[in-house]
Amino acid sequence: MGYILTFSQPQRERKAVLSTEHLQRTGILYALAAFTFWGLTPFYFKAVAQVPPLELLAHRVLWSLPLLALLITLGRQWGAMRRALASRRLWALLFFTAALVTCNWFVFIYAMVSGRILQASLGYYVNPLVNVLLGLIFLQERLRPWQVVAVLLAAAGTLNLALAQGQLPWISLSLAFSFGTYGLLRKTMRIESLNGLFVETCLMTPAALAYVFWLASQGAGAFGAGGAQITLLLALAGMVTALPLVWFTSAARRLPYTTIGLLQYLAPSIQFVLAIFVYDETFTRAHLITFGCIWAGLALYMADLYRGRTAGP
Repeated sequence: MGYILTFSQPQRERKAVLSTEHLQRTGILYALAAFTFWGLTPFYFKAVAQVPPLELLAHRVLWSLPLLALLITLGRQWGAMRRALASRRLWALLFFTAALVTCNWFVFIYAMVSGRILQASLGYYVNPLVNVLLGLIFLQERLRPWQVVAVLLAAAGTLNLALAQGQLPWISLSLAFSFGTYGLLRKTMRIESLNGLFVETCLMTPAALAYVFWLASQGAGAFGAGGAQITLLLALAGMVTALPLVWFTSAARRLPYTTIGLLQYLAPSIQFVLAIFVYDETFTRAHLITFGCIWAGLALYMADLYRGRTAGP
């Protein structure tokens, strides 16, 4: 009996290690799938570029709603969502986050279809550093010296592009600050990410539905009138929105935050490559300096974050 106990303990430990390794491998696959999909979304939006951005946004909202409802049903989350929505404060915040999501989606769609993928890529490179800045302002979080340098490098890169172009890179800043503010608010809200997105989509749906019906009444809508290919692609807008979100959520449950933080740069990196080498967007010396500052800032930030986590308390 003593021999069996001695043998079974290491066996259980090996199984636990193998289980953890399996979860991490699966999580990395989910994360790679999500960020690669997000990185490749320019192909989708370029395929429907003949549809105006506002109409694309409306279809993205309408076709996301049933898919999100299905995912909540499969995850048995309706009860948890009803309990969370008993709070009036949560409803007020969800109205605001719905507006931020609407802004973020519209600007991203506009960037994709108008040949400004490079600006969208820059926005999502800047986003993590915007998160640091918002945490400093609204959550009284303290910045370590290297994090201060990282934020200043991002600011210098943005200023350089603004001076070179004679205007602020509003697409990049809109995407970075709308998503950063969205994340800041969602961090304080007691509702699961999928459930929250469903409610936000519900809040956007009446306006989206009214706009699509108005377009149809004017004979100007693309759905059903723009050909079978466009109609099918518009119907897939919900899947383009929901599928990578499911993969990302699955990855987040299995991987450490630092791993997710490193992998998230895959999406803007793919968009960066597509913008220059596939869609022939202009990449000037000013862009090189700006992206160089952003990349240097991100490298400092991630190195400092990793050092802080490995150093322990």
